[in-house]
Amino acid sequence: MSQFFQVHPVNPQARLIKQAAQIIHGGGIVAVPTDSCYALVCHLDDKSAVERLRRIRGIDEKHHLTLLCRDLSELGVYARVDNRQFRLLKAATPGPFTFILEATKVVPRRLSHPSRKTIGLRVPEDAIVNALLAELDQPLLGSTLIMPNETEPLNDADTICERLGKQLELIIDGGACSMEPTTVIDLTGPEAELVRQGRGDASAFGL
Repeated sequence: MSQFFQVHPVNPQARLIKQAAQIIHGGGIVAVPTDSCYALVCHLDDKSAVERLRRIRGIDEKHHLTLLCRDLSELGVYARVDNRQFRLLKAATPGPFTFILEATKVVPRRLSHPSRKTIGLRVPEDAIVNALLAELDQPLLGSTLIMPNETEPLNDADTICERLGKQLELIIDGGACSMEPTTVIDLTGPEAELVRQGRGDASAFGL
């Protein structure tokens, strides 16, 4: 059965964040609120945890997972970003956007799209997630918490506990968050392409 932490959404308790980071380092999968909706996250270097996360979500290796980064400089370690892309990213981060970009060699091949060698990246604007990222000192690998054959994300920690309590190591209750997932924008082509409309306003990209 998973652990259940009630974490303050503005001033996360350092003790609980440290425990959550230890769970992630130990191979755990964690449900965490973000600036869009709840996400499942795990250690990016833990192959077993990544495979479990994909099974829970019901997705294969062609579905982009997302690296949650602290800032654009960290994002730039994991993705190839030119000047045009950087200007677009700077205008929309931090915030509820996921960007599809070409992965660098730092990203394990098993995490990027098998044919396109791309990956999703985002810089969230959320105190709990950012406290976790600071404690881990590296990005988290995550995916929107939408269950197989469903279209709406899970948005309530108690519901997540009822449905996934036996499959997760930790559920972080930071209060209700948005029912909308991130807006997904593909920046790999000559023009930005809207992949999924979510909470983020895509007009900044001319979309």
